[in-house]
Amino acid sequence: MPGNSVRSARLATGPARAGSRRRNEDARWEQFDPDAYLDDNYRPDMLEVDRRILVRMRDFFVDSGVVAGEGLDVGAGPNLYPSLAMLPFCRSLQLREFSGPNVAWLRSQVARYDETWDVFWASLAEREPYRSIDDPRREFRERATVRQGSVFDLEPATWDIGTMFFVACSISEDVAEFDLAVNHFVHALRDNAPFVAAFMLGSKGYDVNGVRFPSVPLTRDDVDRSFQHIAHDVNVIEIEADRLIRPGYRGMAVATGRARRR
Repeated sequence: MPGNSVRSARLATGPARAGSRRRNEDARWEQFDPDAYLDDNYRPDMLEVDRRILVRMRDFFVDSGVVAGEGLDVGAGPNLYPSLAMLPFCRSLQLREFSGPNVAWLRSQVARYDETWDVFWASLAEREPYRSIDDPRREFRERATVRQGSVFDLEPATWDIGTMFFVACSISEDVAEFDLAVNHFVHALRDNAPFVAAFMLGSKGYDVNGVRFPSVPLTRDDVDRSFQHIAHDVNVIEIEADRLIRPGYRGMAVATGRARRR
């Protein structure tokens, strides 16, 4: 999913100065095309890398001990599978997103998500408690809400379980903004809340329907470092790419862990 959470007070509409490092405020988030992004990343078939991430997230959440919690998917964008993975463990689920086009897309999907996501749910439903949900579309509609807002403006210590997929790595070319986004995500969770976060490794930016968006070319060590002192029981794995979807991209890093309050 794209890096689509931005500082609400500092949205820019034009490109960065020539030769400068593009920051979050320089990206044209209101020109993000969710349908084009879906076609590039999730249609017509689920990628093997997404299947492996989904299974790892599913198994982690099944063992997390969360029951009837409040869930958060940060920078949800045109990707429902992180939210669906939290569904059995949440009485409420907030999809936080900044980009206007993505917010509209998410609201349409909460009303009734399209068939793209059936294969993702099928992988989740290989285990309980997912298997016991007879109508995931109805449960998603009843539990999920969409709120427009930024990763940098999250309320602290508010949620019991959380996900952040391809956001912190895809909003800026500045590693300091990457670290800040990770920090805000983890601190939005209550003490010991389980989370899963996923990141593109090596990405040098990406195009969506002809519009260029920034990213930071992360390594696994960058991801490990970003969770130091703010989380515990952190486990970061690297999953090799099965399709080169961005310049420089070589795979995913998936972090599981629990939030730590200071």
